Amino acid sequence: MLTTALAITGASGSGKTSLATTLSEDLRIDFPGLDIRVLGEDSYYRDLGHLSLAQRERVNFDHPSALEHNLLLKQLRALKAGEAVEVPNYNYSTHTRHTYTSRLESTEILIVEGILLLSHAELRVEFDLRLFIDAPLDLCLSRRKQRDCVERGRSIESIERQFEATVIPMFNKYVAPSRNHAHLVLSGHSPPKVLSRQVRAEMKDRGFLDT
Repeated sequence: MLTTALAITGASGSGKTSLATTLSEDLRIDFPGLDIRVLGEDSYYRDLGHLSLAQRERVNFDHPSALEHNLLLKQLRALKAGEAVEVPNYNYSTHTRHTYTSRLESTEILIVEGILLLSHAELRVEFDLRLFIDAPLDLCLSRRKQRDCVERGRSIESIERQFEATVIPMFNKYVAPSRNHAHLVLSGHSPPKVLSRQVRAEMKDRGFLDT
């Protein structure tokens, strides 16, 4: 089975996860029986259990060094070769990995989403379709507040502080330049359904889907 691998990237809060979820749902409706799986780059954050909680909270999680990209690259290549992999599970509250992993089988369509996928030279060439969601940072911050307060137990003050200290500088240094490696740039203002329709049209044009 040949795997078509898609990368969805853009700033934190640009709508990557929403697009990945909506796209996978729409593809299943359009193509019943098509095997589709979604993988998050965030699963590959390094385990910081060897540091104190105070030290962990000072780590720059928007820098490429915070992620184990070599493991992601190895597992992506294995999935494309038809092998199953054990994906790490990351705990955002403690900045550590759980002791258990999640088994991911090889699939026909693999959607990978994350902020730094196209900033890694070896990693980006593994993707058959590279997508970049272009969203203004004020919109991204608003979305991140909603997400992190509910899902990660963060305070508004800590979210704003981190956004200013690391998210914006790392976006400018690593994420924004990776836009140049995208096959398709999407508007972060558009609803996920609209973006999904654009991506599916692109996939059909490139021969990744049977029409």
